[in-house]
Amino acid sequence: MAHDDVPVVTRAGEEDRSTGQSGGAIRISGVSIQHTPATKLWFGQVSNSPGYRSFPHHHGEAETGGYVLRGKGRIYFGEGYRQWLDMSEGDWVFVPPFMPHVEANMSTTDDLVWLTARTPENIVVNLDDVDDDTLEGYARA
Repeated sequence: MAHDDVPVVTRAGEEDRSTGQSGGAIRISGVSIQHTPATKLWFGQVSNSPGYRSFPHHHGEAETGGYVLRGKGRIYFGEGYRQWLDMSEGDWVFVPPFMPHVEANMSTTDDLVWLTARTPENIVVNLDDVDDDTLEGYARA
């Protein structure tokens, strides 16, 4: 039996932190090419401290699925990031490949934590940043 024919457990505290990052959105991977035999899946946790947001970015060819564990988030997208979708605990989101967006924690007091899965890997392409003023309703802590 080959190594990749058995389950691999990533223990709490042993997640890989060398994955792609984007400003105030901190990503850790539980299942990825960096530390498991996975070759077509990235599965991890993303968190934003109160009042923090990511840089504008996209995930290249990767399809992204997310699930909000805790907090209130907003994804800004579209021209000038003038469109948005709000999410809260228990919500799911799909982000298409190559779609520029900003992930924001809409609370200035509570963390935003979500689980995220991508295929084939955690591709993060950071784009030019925007002023906070351009993101309607967003406020830093």
